[in-house]
Amino acid sequence: MRNKTDYLKKTIRHFDMKQHNVVPLVDAMESMAFQSRNLYRASKIYDMMLNDKECTVILTLAGSLFSAGLKKIVYDMIMNNMVDAIVSTGAVMVDQDFFEALGFKHYLGTPASDDNELRDLMIDRIYDTYIDEEELRICDETTGKIFDSLEPRPYSSRELLYEFGKYLDNNGGPKVDDSVIFAAYKKNVPIFVPAFSDCSAGFGFVMHQTKNPDKHVSLDSAKDFLELTKIKLASKDTGIFMIGGGVPKNFTQDIVVAADLLQENVPMHKYAVQITVADERDGGLSGSTLKEASSWGKVETTYEQMVYAEATLAMPIIAGYGYHKKNWEKRSGKEFTKLFAVETANV
Repeated sequence: MRNKTDYLKKTIRHFDMKQHNVVPLVDAMESMAFQSRNLYRASKIYDMMLNDKECTVILTLAGSLFSAGLKKIVYDMIMNNMVDAIVSTGAVMVDQDFFEALGFKHYLGTPASDDNELRDLMIDRIYDTYIDEEELRICDETTGKIFDSLEPRPYSSRELLYEFGKYLDNNGGPKVDDSVIFAAYKKNVPIFVPAFSDCSAGFGFVMHQTKNPDKHVSLDSAKDFLELTKIKLASKDTGIFMIGGGVPKNFTQDIVVAADLLQENVPMHKYAVQITVADERDGGLSGSTLKEASSWGKVETTYEQMVYAEATLAMPIIAGYGYHKKNWEKRSGKEFTKLFAVETANV
């Protein structure tokens, strides 16, 4: 039997879109066909979002993205005012970003591994990537400690992830220079995780609430919905850049309907791009098209584009196109976290 160190050798390196000017490549795809032309149009639409000073850009993340090397792209998007709010799965933000901020790594692996041997060595596999289960449990325990330190009450996931950023700040900062949670904390970019218990934070909740059965921190998922809806109401126009589907996709599209219930004539999302490998034929929402979302009053069809491609291929190109076109240089950070700080101060 091999040792754990035989498996955990070479670490994932996060893609740096700043080092690769993809503009000529993408522009050349305009006259091609199939997904290359879709990729070109999606890149142009994302750049339109950045060029529209009145547009709020919302990024949604689903799938094992940061473990696969896409974390630095989102970090640079935050630092360069290319995104104003993020809606994500818990695994991306906690098991992958916060995990690395604590000093742990993801490792190159192979799907041909002996998974029984990996289990015996406490190594978890994400397709062709490895993660040390013993380190992941430290991440679980750290989230529980954060919950233990907070005032017992219901919180939105946005509030709790802000506390994760504060925890890093109060403990010497992250152990990496590209933590998305920490960058969002510093830049006042709110992060929402509607299914927050479905990650290391969920194990943290189990430990915290077991120790504190009567007075404890809990999640208020309705507050998540209300807070993101308030961002929609505070924005003249909105654009969504969706990586994968799942809860983040539907949650972000639904805020148009919620906002319309609170205020008449709220505009649909003006711009929308989705990268997905899901098939629409079975009616599943992760594969549902943006045109279908228009029938629900969620997305306009003038500037929308589906890209049927795997995220590690398409996201660096679309985000990189927006970065190297440099229209983000004319944008100011909307700092929506301050919107909720003002509300808290007025309570």
